[in-house]
Amino acid sequence: MMSHLRRLALLLLMSPLLLVAACDMDFSVGGGGVFTVGQEVPSLRTKTLADVGGDMSKITSYRYPDPRMYQLSFDDALKTGKPIIMEFATPGHCTQCDQQLQMLKVVMETYEEQIIFLHMDQYYNPEAYDAFQVRGEPWTFVINGQGKVHHIAPGRMLYSEMMPVLKRLMGDGKDG
Repeated sequence: MMSHLRRLALLLLMSPLLLVAACDMDFSVGGGGVFTVGQEVPSLRTKTLADVGGDMSKITSYRYPDPRMYQLSFDDALKTGKPIIMEFATPGHCTQCDQQLQMLKVVMETYEEQIIFLHMDQYYNPEAYDAFQVRGEPWTFVINGQGKVHHIAPGRMLYSEMMPVLKRLMGDGKDG
């Protein structure tokens, strides 16, 4: 009996350490385990602001949408050869998503000319969620100019986490 209690106590003491170690690992897997860094993404037609007659309420549940995030369909964005940040976020039911989109609007001020920023809201572009097998929100996919995954981030990214990713993307032009 005592040895079982010691094992349990040891396991309970080690659990936080194991979780911290796992958080620092780069699993390079995203949106349900489908895509990995360096993998080519599928071309996919998604709704644009033009498709909904300019009515923002038919393309996003975000309270403060930026029209620049809804100008191109994902398939058209891929054709430009520019890197893409594709944000899966449904702020209508996700506080973290709202904060993520606020941060992206700030990042867009720096990289608007070099990177295409796309927002996918589950209510209005569910086909994108299916294609990328996104479960839970937010998810950020950074895709290089060759249409390959450069970085995947589950959950909210901070500005201080996003900027080094974009600097590497813009600096090396490599797949991952």
